[in-house]
Amino acid sequence: MLFTRQITQIFKKGITTFLFILIFALPLFAETAASNLTSSRYPISQTELKTSLDEIDKLLKAGSLLEAKTRYQTLIQYDLPKADRKTLRKALEDLNIRVLFSPIETSDSLPYTVQSGDALFKIAKKYNTTVELIKKSNHLDRDAIRSGMKLKISKAVYSIVVDVSNNMLKLFSDKELLKTYPVATGRTGHPTPIGSYTVVNKLVNPTWYKAGAVVSPDSPANILGTRWLGFSLSGYGIHGTTLPETIGSAASEGCIRMLNEDVEELFAIVPINTTVKIVD
Repeated sequence: MLFTRQITQIFKKGITTFLFILIFALPLFAETAASNLTSSRYPISQTELKTSLDEIDKLLKAGSLLEAKTRYQTLIQYDLPKADRKTLRKALEDLNIRVLFSPIETSDSLPYTVQSGDALFKIAKKYNTTVELIKKSNHLDRDAIRSGMKLKISKAVYSIVVDVSNNMLKLFSDKELLKTYPVATGRTGHPTPIGSYTVVNKLVNPTWYKAGAVVSPDSPANILGTRWLGFSLSGYGIHGTTLPETIGSAASEGCIRMLNEDVEELFAIVPINTTVKIVD
């Protein structure tokens, strides 16, 4: 009987110890571990950061764009002040476009030898890209090509995500963030529709068909800017603007407004049937 009581007491003490660890010790350990991961996982001093940026600048001047990109991607993994991280992210995204608009071959491109009878529009259709992107990637100033020419062709699948909560548009290349653009979205009473759509048409210097009027591209009253990418949801799309001061705010009739230079860049990259996801 005494032996049974001793066993019971030991068992109760064990349960009490286990519960103490479960309730108090484990959360404290988890909190400490999480703190270590977020605050000291990749520490870097301002001196080290400056040295790295100087090295990247040398790579850029030497034309070693892919190596410079890799260095930017590595730096972004470090614990950085918000302002420094934002600056690095912008530099990386600008470099992404510079690489894309160059003959430098990457993992999401392929080399192509022009065949007899080829035309840029045929090649673009075959590889689901755009004539504009082929021209920019190969520094072509005209559509004419000749048999035997070597071209860089993008094989990436591009997609767009628009976040109306912060008025930002993100362009992805094979699910990797390529570039972020500020935009204007729908104002009160004319919200930008949340959902997933596709680009079904693309126009240069679009005519604006507004209620009760047709506004020509050369009219000062046409606020669509220089490009239009129409959605599978009729009446909505991404376009430029004659009101650049509205970018970054909720100011449109429901469409996505971009600066003209930004929408022209996007227009050159994404083909018909590109997915556009709008979230809030």
